[in-house]
Amino acid sequence: MRHFRMMLLGLSLALLGACVTINVYFPAAAAEKAAEQFIGTVIGPASGGPDIKPADDSGARPPQASLLDFFIGSAQAAEPDLNIQTPALREIQARMKQRFDSVLTRALGAGSVGLAKDGLVAIRDAAAVPLAERAALNQAVAEENRDRKAVYREIANANGHPEWEAQIQSTFAAQWIQQARPGWYHQDATGAWKQR
Repeated sequence: MRHFRMMLLGLSLALLGACVTINVYFPAAAAEKAAEQFIGTVIGPASGGPDIKPADDSGARPPQASLLDFFIGSAQAAEPDLNIQTPALREIQARMKQRFDSVLTRALGAGSVGLAKDGLVAIRDAAAVPLAERAALNQAVAEENRDRKAVYREIANANGHPEWEAQIQSTFAAQWIQQARPGWYHQDATGAWKQR
């Protein structure tokens, strides 16, 4: 009976060691990099932006990890590479760049439009826009917001995780503000407008 218990204990430990759970988590670093690249193409680099440090790819692991790998097999999920190069995304990005070059850069610089905290754009000061130009600016803002929502949805879907859409939008919202040019307005967490 004692041998049976020892064998059962050994089998239980072996099964426990063989169980590996791989969680699919939101790849925040990859999303931030994707947002930086996408937005940089749309508006161009912001002057005086922060220097980007290269990632540490040394691959060094502590000795305890090697010892643990000896007893329990390791399973590593590779850092996902977010795909932002679909035909739909390239088409949307081209429209957004054209809109920035023709309308939004000027409106953001004048302060009539600002970067909203939710990753969209908003009319900040309609009175700063001549009455004859308001309808066109309202249309440009509506088209921009439609395209931005489509970008966030398309990135999530193109990477097989539609549930990531809100997190992608949040990551892009922070990156839009980070890449804003001096003088552009953006909303803080409370919704108050601040000038960069």
